[in-house]
Amino acid sequence: MAHVEFMLGGVQKAGTSALAAYLARVPSLQLPEAKEAHVFDAPDYDENASVEAIDARFDAQYSGLPAANVLRGDATPITIFEAAFVARVARYNPQMKWVLLLREPVARAISQWQMERSRGVEMCSLWRAVLAEPRRLREAHGDWRLDSPLRWASYAARSDYAPQLRALRQHFSDAQILLLSADALAAFPAKTVDRVLHFLGVPPVEHGSADFPRVFAGAYVPPPAWSPGRLLLRWRLRDACARWSSARSLDDWTRP
Repeated sequence: MAHVEFMLGGVQKAGTSALAAYLARVPSLQLPEAKEAHVFDAPDYDENASVEAIDARFDAQYSGLPAANVLRGDATPITIFEAAFVARVARYNPQMKWVLLLREPVARAISQWQMERSRGVEMCSLWRAVLAEPRRLREAHGDWRLDSPLRWASYAARSDYAPQLRALRQHFSDAQILLLSADALAAFPAKTVDRVLHFLGVPPVEHGSADFPRVFAGAYVPPPAWSPGRLLLRWRLRDACARWSSARSLDDWTRP
């Protein structure tokens, strides 16, 4: 069985679907058919599972076993959100490489809320959802069932990147982590994909003009800057927004 060697580990609503689609076209890489394998965050995950048992769970997510010199990866954004999931990855493969896409924190949170509204999961307005978030997450503590509020109501929490990156650095070296921005992927997809391939140690590929279509681009109109929900998010995510404006390295993101 083949091991998973790299993770497009997040964050949600920051372009992981687009990046996964672009990388899936690279012959030397293999990603799950459904993009997200949801192995390490599975509600029935066995903390005592062997590497072989985890590989077997992954095998069902791919169309055939990879050939020689093909790297297998996963693209499950929630993996970075929970420290316990990151620890599971570390036990499975301490040499795992992480590719992380970050997005302006408020825009990311609003995009998640819009997605959950369109799915009919979130019934609250943005400002009510942001107000309700701490209570929802507190009441759902440790509950990772598929309908858990930890998965769908974590708007500000998922945009608070510093704690997530600190947890990641507890298990993996900086050389195993590549930070990218959603803006860079959207503006310079070929250059961003080349950075990922270099990071993974994969030979570069030729890019065609049609290789980078828009993937799952939202068509919603974001709330205006003065809306209560956006103002509340900016206050709640004030540290994340400040880091987003100035951070240039993992050290910048994770400093106290």
